[in-house]
Amino acid sequence: MRTYTWHFEVLWEYRWIILHGLGYTLFFTVICVALGLLVGLLTGMGRLARSRWITAPIRAYIEVFRCTPVLVQLIWFYYALPVLAGISISAPVAAALCLSLYGGAFYSEIIRGGIIATDPGQTEAGQALGMTRAQVMRRVVLPQAFKRMIPPLISQSIMQLKNTSLLSVLALPDLLYQGQVIAHDTYRPLEIYTLVAGLYFVVLLPVTIWAKRLEFGSFVKET
Repeated sequence: MRTYTWHFEVLWEYRWIILHGLGYTLFFTVICVALGLLVGLLTGMGRLARSRWITAPIRAYIEVFRCTPVLVQLIWFYYALPVLAGISISAPVAAALCLSLYGGAFYSEIIRGGIIATDPGQTEAGQALGMTRAQVMRRVVLPQAFKRMIPPLISQSIMQLKNTSLLSVLALPDLLYQGQVIAHDTYRPLEIYTLVAGLYFVVLLPVTIWAKRLEFGSFVKET
């Protein structure tokens, strides 16, 4: 049986390329999470509207993005959207738009669920004090609902970081793409992909543990 000899030392000269890929991945994740949260907040609030003219298109958007693979969405945004819209879209813009809308669809349901789970009596009490509906939402409902939202929002943000590994299909210089370049250059795919997996693990493990602790803390407080 042939044994494989590992040579991680050959990756040392590519350390700056790897770090650049990791930085690009983290930077792109921050952008997509921030934009996704904004989209999720607006659409989540919109789902609570009383008019079906508002809720119907928002629900359609959410279901389309939740029920189709994100890889297919990325390819569609980069290749099909420019043709249909008649505009030129760069790969970074297409990827940011796609991942932000994809994440926003999930953030929207998290935010809507957190608001719905808030005791209706809180809204009634605020209105009894003379607050408008917007004031009640901003000062009473959202601060309480946000505590329930934090764990699932963090979990979804973790998924956003994982989804950035798909940016390589658009030749964006994220961590996985840089790993592919190095693998082709060194012919050491096992070493580089092991390192890439390890870097994802190092970044995501602390965040995952933090999310679990927040989720457990929220459960303890509610019980």
